[in-house]
Amino acid sequence: MKAIFMKILTALSAFLMLFLSPGGQIRQPAASKKCPAFYGEAAVANPLEDEGNLPIPQHPFLAPEGTNGMHGNGYNTDTYDYTGPLGINPVVKSRSMNVFGGLVATLMFDSQGRIMCISGNVVGFRLLLIDADTLEILAETRLPQRPSTVEAIKTFNFSAISSDTSGGAYCHLLKGDRPIIGNSDNIIQIYYIDESSGKPEWKIEKEYDVDSYLPEGSHLTDAMPDYEGNIWFLTRPGEVGYIDAETEKVHVLNIKDLTGLKDENEEIQNTFAICEDGIYIVSDRAMYRFEIGEDKLPTYTWRTPYDRGTTLKPGAINQGSGTTPTLLDVPVYDKEGEGAKQVGVRKLCAITDNADKQVNIVVYDRTTGEVVDQYPLFTPGKSVSENSIVAYGRSFIIENNYSESGAGFLENNPTSEPGVTRVDMNYDCTKLELAWHSNEASATVVPKMSTENGILYLYTRVQNDDIPKNAVAWYFTAVDFRTGETLYKVFTGCGKNWNNSYGPITIGPNGHAYVGVFNGLISIEDTPA
Repeated sequence: MKAIFMKILTALSAFLMLFLSPGGQIRQPAASKKCPAFYGEAAVANPLEDEGNLPIPQHPFLAPEGTNGMHGNGYNTDTYDYTGPLGINPVVKSRSMNVFGGLVATLMFDSQGRIMCISGNVVGFRLLLIDADTLEILAETRLPQRPSTVEAIKTFNFSAISSDTSGGAYCHLLKGDRPIIGNSDNIIQIYYIDESSGKPEWKIEKEYDVDSYLPEGSHLTDAMPDYEGNIWFLTRPGEVGYIDAETEKVHVLNIKDLTGLKDENEEIQNTFAICEDGIYIVSDRAMYRFEIGEDKLPTYTWRTPYDRGTTLKPGAINQGSGTTPTLLDVPVYDKEGEGAKQVGVRKLCAITDNADKQVNIVVYDRTTGEVVDQYPLFTPGKSVSENSIVAYGRSFIIENNYSESGAGFLENNPTSEPGVTRVDMNYDCTKLELAWHSNEASATVVPKMSTENGILYLYTRVQNDDIPKNAVAWYFTAVDFRTGETLYKVFTGCGKNWNNSYGPITIGPNGHAYVGVFNGLISIEDTPA
């Protein structure tokens, strides 16, 4: 019966994909005409040249840093070495991807500057090739249906979709303009664009079927190569594995097989970070550094538990850390201030925990797994962190995602608790210190920063006397990295279709900013005076 239902659903999905993808602009309600188009003043680029940043190594198997995945690079710093919008005569463009849904979760850029991304809606996922300037869809192919979507259609309960990170929410771009995707059939696929016919078409270059190695109910969250070319993958129920680069043999185990904690469920909600010294994975109980053991099985070199709290908080997806691990290499100095000499480099990994009163940013030494320091964030009793940390130099920036009402696309009145905080490591990398705190409320977006202009980008809902009553007005928001001052806000749209609903901001090599919103994709670009 289940097999028959899946066949019917697959056919229905194909029909709906074909006939319910409008391809025009995202609809604006009448209230949008009454919302201020701009707050603040255009910014002046102020590149981050004196913050003591150590460059992020280029991953040997991924496309250039900044273009290869949701978080910009293998370190997951969410930073870009090219400029984003300064707010100079900004223009907002949009592309509706479906009648209902169409959110773009991960944007990547090929060597021609075109967008490669996955768009998800209630009937399935599509891999897209998009013109970065016009947002026109140039090529598309369907991906397998996710189990959460099947359940949502059967029960008409769509809340599970927004908390499911499997089957294409994450993907990465390999060298040679080749996306790598772990789909919901538990097949890792590598795609490429074939233009031999004169029209771009998606083709599959390579497939790795790992379904038989996973228990029923486990589905791939992400897949990405390490520095040796082994393709690592993980699932929400806790499987961690890799495909050997030379033999293509699959090695996989569940975290519980290593910890011995057989009576405790341990889930992995987010993707992982990769660098030359290891694979960094956070579960809902502990932070890990993984590597390949002598027996060729995945194993951890260290495991450090954190405070996971006692409950699932409003705005959180699960009880545990909501952040993808972020890596940073930080200079160590012999003293503070003028005349200080660099005496070393400390390799760090950062997440947030889920402590009951206040979540903490927790920074680990990547070599030993010891906690270097932790720092409490946001208003006591109203703090949640569900998105990756922005990291640069010796600084970490975290946004508050606490939301009593809920802030996703299902909410009529999405609100969130304000709070964006920057903390810095001190001169000898032993202590975190507050740099600034902003009262901007960036509900669910994955924030990003341009090191070329010194601007942190958020996506905020504005509520004030300028906004019509009951209008849900969304603004692309720029914040000064150095001071935390809000520089400007650009109105994008009103209502559910413009809610980013955990979609990220992405800065393109063309200087445009992109935001995945519930109904598709929007771009913000400067125009000459």
